[in-house]
Amino acid sequence: MKSLNKRNKRREVLNSVRRVIGLEASALRELQASVDGAYVDAVELMARCRGKIIVTGIGKSGLIAQKIAATLSSTGTPAIYLHPAEGMHGDLGSVEKRDLIVAIGKSGESHELNALLPSIKRIGSKIIAITANSRSTLGKSASVVLNTPIRAEACPLNLSPTASTAVALAVGDALAVALMERKRFGKEHFALLHPGGQLGRRLTLRVSDVMRTGSENPAVKITTTTAKMLSEMTRKHAGAVSIVDEKGRLVGLVTDYDVRRVLENGSRLAELSIADIMNKRPITIRENRLAVEAVELMSDRATPFNVLPVVDGRGRAVGLVQVHDLRARSL
Repeated sequence: MKSLNKRNKRREVLNSVRRVIGLEASALRELQASVDGAYVDAVELMARCRGKIIVTGIGKSGLIAQKIAATLSSTGTPAIYLHPAEGMHGDLGSVEKRDLIVAIGKSGESHELNALLPSIKRIGSKIIAITANSRSTLGKSASVVLNTPIRAEACPLNLSPTASTAVALAVGDALAVALMERKRFGKEHFALLHPGGQLGRRLTLRVSDVMRTGSENPAVKITTTTAKMLSEMTRKHAGAVSIVDEKGRLVGLVTDYDVRRVLENGSRLAELSIADIMNKRPITIRENRLAVEAVELMSDRATPFNVLPVVDGRGRAVGLVQVHDLRARSL
């Protein structure tokens, strides 16, 4: 009996979880079908804004507003969150005529949020409303209304904001991404705003920052003896050595694998020249490329490799990137 009850409780939980996810997914599909020209108007208003975007909402909508403001800021559009209650007690001082307000309210009749509207109108800021009731006080006060049709909340009491907040969040993300594309916000801009953590490293770290160069760069001329080439490879502990001509231009690469291949074939290394052993067409990378591109070059193939010669604009071997060095940077 206890085992049966346990299975029933487990089934109930799983059914509840699936029901909520299904209802919210359905709400998002309805939202997608409802998208119209108002979204174009909203993105254009945001793109033309010469001040900042101020996102506001109360309760759960306020939490969504905070996330939307953070997403806008991280994708190149200055944005802040304004708490309606704090706004009524002095924080409206941060609002200027050139700013744009994005107000979130499912019913559009929240007392705390709507209390801000007369002051915002006097300041002269335009409003974009995200609401399920376009005829509400909020909707009528807005320059652009983004209607978010919500049949029911996922809450079994149809009270707690669930589907409505999921939809509002999706609208905010959609606006931020459309605006990002409208402004042609690229990787270089993203890197400027995200210098910390793994994301920052992936977007800012260059090959020149991680490559072995100078006295640490294993390289020998093609006229060097095989014995000296092996000595250079061993001494630099890189697992490879770049082969260069008299002008320092890369003409080949010898790796540990190339040496093992020769030995496995029964050949005597001492009787072979470097030209006999080396890979004459190694894959290379420029020193000014992103380090993460070096990772992709080495790993995105049927047989990944561990070293990558670095060349400058003249084809000179200026460094060597080893996969262990990149992993040490968490790339």
